[in-house]
Amino acid sequence: MSDSTARSSPIDGLLEQYRPRPGVADELMQADGSLRAVWQPLIRQLARLSPEELSQRTARADQYLKDAGVYFRQYTGTGSTERAWPLSHIPVVIGGAEWRQLSAGIIQRAELLERVMADLYGPGDLVNGGLLPAELITRNREWLRPVQGLHPRSGHFLHFLAFEIGRSPDGSWFVLGDRTQAPSGAGFALENRMATSRVFHDYFPAANVERLAGFFRGFRDAINGLRGDGDGRAAILTPGQHTDTYFEHAYIARYLGLMLLESDDLRVDRGSLMVSTVTGPQPVSVLWRRLDSRFSDPLELDESSALGTPGMVSALRSGAFTMLNCLGSGVLEARALMAFLPRISQALTGEALSLPNIATWWCGQPAELTYVRDNLDRMMIGPALSTRLPFELEASTVLGGSFRGAASRPVADWLNTDAANLVGQEAVTLSTTPALIDGQLVPRPMVVRVFAARTPDGWTVMPGGYARIGRTEDPTALAMQSGGSVADVWIVGDTPVRTDTLTAPPAGPFVRRLSGLLPSRAADNLYWLGRYVERAEAQVRKLRAYHLRLEDAVVPLVEHLGDYISDFGTDIEDSVPLGLLDLFDAARGCAGKIRDRFSTDGWHALDDLSGTAHKLAAGKVTAGDDAARAMSVLLRKLAGFSGLVHENMFRDTGWRFLTMGRALERADNIASLLVAFADRAAPPGSLDVAVEVGDSVMIHRRRYSVETSRNTVIDLLALDPDNPRSLICQTRLLREQEAAMPRAQAKRQMSDFARQVLRLDTDLAVAVPEEITTARLTEMRAEIADISDALTALYLG
Repeated sequence: MSDSTARSSPIDGLLEQYRPRPGVADELMQADGSLRAVWQPLIRQLARLSPEELSQRTARADQYLKDAGVYFRQYTGTGSTERAWPLSHIPVVIGGAEWRQLSAGIIQRAELLERVMADLYGPGDLVNGGLLPAELITRNREWLRPVQGLHPRSGHFLHFLAFEIGRSPDGSWFVLGDRTQAPSGAGFALENRMATSRVFHDYFPAANVERLAGFFRGFRDAINGLRGDGDGRAAILTPGQHTDTYFEHAYIARYLGLMLLESDDLRVDRGSLMVSTVTGPQPVSVLWRRLDSRFSDPLELDESSALGTPGMVSALRSGAFTMLNCLGSGVLEARALMAFLPRISQALTGEALSLPNIATWWCGQPAELTYVRDNLDRMMIGPALSTRLPFELEASTVLGGSFRGAASRPVADWLNTDAANLVGQEAVTLSTTPALIDGQLVPRPMVVRVFAARTPDGWTVMPGGYARIGRTEDPTALAMQSGGSVADVWIVGDTPVRTDTLTAPPAGPFVRRLSGLLPSRAADNLYWLGRYVERAEAQVRKLRAYHLRLEDAVVPLVEHLGDYISDFGTDIEDSVPLGLLDLFDAARGCAGKIRDRFSTDGWHALDDLSGTAHKLAAGKVTAGDDAARAMSVLLRKLAGFSGLVHENMFRDTGWRFLTMGRALERADNIASLLVAFADRAAPPGSLDVAVEVGDSVMIHRRRYSVETSRNTVIDLLALDPDNPRSLICQTRLLREQEAAMPRAQAKRQMSDFARQVLRLDTDLAVAVPEEITTARLTEMRAEIADISDALTALYLG
């Protein structure tokens, strides 16, 4: 192709600013400036798109991620917050033949790491034979002495691994780090794929890109196979919603059909690992651990851990369950270990590493220390036992002979005094890949995370992965915390790829599966989600009624209403009180802890509701009509959330707890409302307030032609079973949900919870308005509190 033709081509315009750095491998271009063959179809597709169309497509991908609720947690000096997922819209493209070679190297490395861990927690031949320095193991806090001698029930220590790989200037691949502790990113890889396929919706289906579903199906089936013949469940163990990868934990749990548990859900009972559920303790036979090992058991590992389950190590040691990956696997992530893996591979397998790791020298050895000292200008020097990657530089890291952070001593002195604690690694020169920044393709540094899973047939490698892309040319700023982005990884073959799904057609006739077990913690959060939302709605209705009457001359009623609102912890001096914001935040917090069981639409509706309340509070909402209109906005959004829950949420046990929470809160609110505003000593106008806050104005006008009286209000808000706001409607709802609970259907003796609900419902059913005095309403509030306590003791304790 001539120069003039190249200059006039659409591709030339697309790549106008694409200038790879000399001496750096580039994924898109070869050293002579020509496009790599595997990239050419994608680049031609991009060149056909106008800037406006490309912008629309990337916006569509970003909107998908927002709608799906994908986020990462950004940490700052003052805390953390959820941030939008930073997708790099151009995938990393790797040819199928090259990927097969990489996969073989990954499988070899996974097998090697399994054998190393089995030795470290078994006979110790590697240390005894001089292949590994003992101090690198014993000083590593991830080497857990209580796990020594453990024989995993599955026969293997490692089941799911990740590897950070990069391409060197000569085009070959090397390993930057092994992730054996609790590797993250596989779920994010799925979402990257979903979003990127929206950018290339017309190109992706026929682009011969390997699908990811088969990898996850194989691992899911392997997990289920490890359950054995008993009734034990498989679950994912997460540190909770405040970890930076919690979204992924919830996503993978939903995707693979596993329970998502926190350590508080678990307990060890007579040597077995049990999960507390609303139907009682149930055995767990497979646990995919997503928190660091040392936090897992405060009895034998870290006594200060608030994330652990006492007795976890003992249950694992006894073979009560299988853990993926086994406790103590974090010892394999230490930087210094990479210095010894090539020699260990030769000793254990008789083979060299086909996928080498970054050149590494432990400074605790004289010859290696001398080499590092003599080659400071091309070394990265840092803590030997650190698990961070070479490009994730720490303040105490030396790069090119100088400290990255402030240091008061020479590098040579540091090496002399701390040699055993240091490791030297070849300064990383990362390859670059195309990134779309400000509408232009530019080369940016990248590293790829690839995943391997153990199946009954051996290790399998995900045909793709998760690439971290730099926003700038700085190779030390790839992490999302530093402004980096992430991209999908496409493995492109020469032949068409069949569409794959997570589910294969089952053999035999169709069988409807029962809903899974509901952990008590999840039930508790659903229950309190219902209560907080209902409590917030009640406060919003009271605040609207208050502000609508501020201009009236009826001072006693306004003061009475203000005192009543204040008694519930809401400061009426603020137009959008802090106490109301706290209720929305509490509801959002409960929903955040059960993201695996809560619909994306429901989460967005609740998030929007909380966000709107905070925006109104930050604005200049004035008392009176302005504040009343603000409360009306919140009521409409509350109605939207409630509609989503009522219409879309599956009627399983989780929905029943949310419904019972709302019913109990509404019952208490109506009873307290009637105590305050249906009392004969209440100021004039109080009965109208009760009907208004009880959202029953229209039906009251239609049903009762006479003026509002205490009897009409009590009849409508306490005794009418057709009014969804009435007391008796809430007791009927509680009875319905209690009867559908698993324990009730087991035909056991009636529980205290069921008895108390039945008593209150019966009392309301036979009562007439004159009998529902203020004193009786006060007693009912106490009975409602007792019902809540009985429910908690029965299911949530």
